[in-house]
Amino acid sequence: MVRWAVELSEFDIRYKPRGPIKGQVYDDFVVELSSTDAHQEEANFRWVLYVDGSSNQEGSGVGVILEGPNGLLIEQALWFAFKASNNQAEYEALIAGMLLAKEMGARSLVAKSDSLLVTGPVTGEYQATDPQMDAYLGYVQILKGYFAVFELVHVPREQNARANLLAKLASSGKGGRQRKVI
Repeated sequence: MVRWAVELSEFDIRYKPRGPIKGQVYDDFVVELSSTDAHQEEANFRWVLYVDGSSNQEGSGVGVILEGPNGLLIEQALWFAFKASNNQAEYEALIAGMLLAKEMGARSLVAKSDSLLVTGPVTGEYQATDPQMDAYLGYVQILKGYFAVFELVHVPREQNARANLLAKLASSGKGGRQRKVI
């Protein structure tokens, strides 16, 4: 620095600071983007999750649709590398959806499924009798703790058609084969 100062001194160059206006512009910009109203709205937003599982002779898979704030829409069709029953696939779909919502930072989640076998035990209307389904239920109860508000709602199959289509698409082929939903 000293060397540069000596070399530039022969040209009579002087440094003049621009003043505080440049810093104020950045401060205003940051305050504008991080308004508390926008953060409050996003924190109070109820994310909506549609899940469905499918299992057949060709394989098992799930369909997950997550709707978030500002029109955010995430659709996933997941193929399993393991054999699962239809009931297991339904629980796997709920778990995959809850993990996705958690990763996206959702605090309030409404999950919708057309499977009474999943919605009944989770809401407390039915009791899980199978040990494997009881293990799935225990994991769902743990995941519920990550959300400030969690609600699981049983919906008719017609209201869950898109997730059902994704689940059937995932379970109908071999892993790695890419397909498109029209």
